[in-house]
Amino acid sequence: MTETTVARPRTTSSQQWRRVCRLDDLETGWGEAAMVDGAQVALFRLADAGVYAVSHRDPATGSHVMARGITGSKTVASGERVTVASPLHKQVYDIETGECFTSPALHLQTFPTQVVDGYVEVALEVAVEVEVRAAA
Repeated sequence: MTETTVARPRTTSSQQWRRVCRLDDLETGWGEAAMVDGAQVALFRLADAGVYAVSHRDPATGSHVMARGITGSKTVASGERVTVASPLHKQVYDIETGECFTSPALHLQTFPTQVVDGYVEVALEVAVEVEVRAAA
């Protein structure tokens, strides 16, 4: 007879898409702050038709101000990168990867986005407990 016992739970993460707003609610070139499942997120709709989401929290100061950041671009070895600069101390971040070009020790959290039926959705990482079963 095989007996199954439950070992200690393991935590993993998975992305869950959350509908945030209508695409038309975002003005091109400006950031908007949104609360998504308890996380403060800054959304940007840019002229390239891209919608980007980053943490609203400024990594350098801890202030929730990134939706007021200044968008732009920077040419790097791999090509042109879309950027957002902190409105406080002007650290410049890659809006897709969160890499800080001006202070390499800093990193801005980024979130995947998609537009479905005219609505902006943001994917947040959600911790999930998984039971690990072992045969005895």
